[in-house]
Amino acid sequence: MMKLKAALASVALAGSIAAVSTPAMARDTVNIVGSSTVYPFATVVAERFGRNTNFPTPKLESTGSGGGLKLFCAGVGTQHPDITNASRRMKSSEFQDCQNNGVKEITEVRIGSDGIVIASGTDAPELNLSLQQLFLALAKDVPNPDGSESLVPNPYKNWSDISSDLPNIAISVMGPPPTSGTRDAFVEIAMEGGCKNFAAIKALGKDEQKSACHSMREDGAFIEAGENDNLIVQRLMRDNSIYGVFGFSFYEENRNQLQVANIDGVAPTQDTIGDDSYPVARSMFFYVKKAHVGVVPGIQEYVNEFTSEGAWGDNGYLVDVGLIPNPRSTRMQAAKDAKALKTMTGNEL
Repeated sequence: MMKLKAALASVALAGSIAAVSTPAMARDTVNIVGSSTVYPFATVVAERFGRNTNFPTPKLESTGSGGGLKLFCAGVGTQHPDITNASRRMKSSEFQDCQNNGVKEITEVRIGSDGIVIASGTDAPELNLSLQQLFLALAKDVPNPDGSESLVPNPYKNWSDISSDLPNIAISVMGPPPTSGTRDAFVEIAMEGGCKNFAAIKALGKDEQKSACHSMREDGAFIEAGENDNLIVQRLMRDNSIYGVFGFSFYEENRNQLQVANIDGVAPTQDTIGDDSYPVARSMFFYVKKAHVGVVPGIQEYVNEFTSEGAWGDNGYLVDVGLIPNPRSTRMQAAKDAKALKTMTGNEL
């Protein structure tokens, strides 16, 4: 944890210096934006890269996956980012935005796995949830408790209103905003996974089903906490009545002060996330703007460092901050494609 804090401070300082000393159209520092979940991993790589090479430490900004892809796809030129991190795969619509704005050649790198956890302070009541119960707790509209096949505004105030096995305390969950890849993954994996077995939702059309499954409560039970997952962690440590949604890696950094809920009877661990038995596991990526390689120095070298076995391998330094590595054969091919800057076609999405 101390090493990670030092890395964050180093990158922040380097970013501040770069912002002051380099013109917008002519810079020598790699500019990286995107996911708050990938940010700690990218930060550790950036700190080592700056320390062990002759290149400046890359500048990182945590903007959320959606926000980072919007910045990345806005155009070519050193006023735009070189790399964006994402805790979900790029969407087809985002790929098309890139193409429309002249960002024609993009390299996709899948860096490993992470899980999304429901965490709380160690003195908070423990949660053992099914995906269906999680949906009933956080969805804007839910099947009518009277059993009729209709949706009603969420009436559940306490966890115990959903099941007597759950704590008799108010539902209060902090989570990421819509610009976050964690939010995208959470609604697509957890919320959608919990909603589709209800007859009232099965009866809806495809678009209506998606809306019902993805719409979060707006009555105060779900609290959008911004892109900084550390703020959620700090709040959980102070308030044992609140739960938080964020990546497994942030739990790993603070595991002595937090606990996590089991989902469908499975606890989130490196093994259960790596083998996909934990129900809310997802992949993480970064994307490279090929037009900037050779213009902004250090991009290719940074990519090579990130995709080295010493960084993202089974015994790499990123494992120490919570990365769950890809299988070896997958890593080897991904590293080869990254070094060759293999260009996406859009058909991958």
